[in-house]
Amino acid sequence: MSERTIFQAMSNRHVISLGPEASVLDAARIMTGANCGSVLVIGSQHALLGILTERDLMTRVMAKALDPKTTAIASVMTPHPRTAPPEMHVSDAVLIMIERGFRNLPVVAEDGKIFGVFSARDALPREVNTAVDLAEFHERVNDALG
Repeated sequence: MSERTIFQAMSNRHVISLGPEASVLDAARIMTGANCGSVLVIGSQHALLGILTERDLMTRVMAKALDPKTTAIASVMTPHPRTAPPEMHVSDAVLIMIERGFRNLPVVAEDGKIFGVFSARDALPREVNTAVDLAEFHERVNDALG
């Protein structure tokens, strides 16, 4: 079986984004509504300016007691994030995420088209299913052996 690309593995292929002037409260509400852990910050000309993640909300907003209603996401986002092309293999993306210490990787084509965000959770389904299948097999073997 060939390895999946990050685009194939992405569970959410919608671009969840806001402009840099949006408030942290707006971002948190959008992330909650979309059940995702990040929002892309998109500027004029549809350029990727940054990413705001759950971790950013915790460490740069909540821990510093900033007002989410008045704090612009541009002031607390991760600017110019590392991106990956949609054809990158899942294992390569996970390696980047492990080495760089983040869980969300914007997926952007060479021509600048934004596809969304590959998250650490997107790498799990196949691997989890394999582990569940293996656990069920072990259970059946144990039952057969008594």
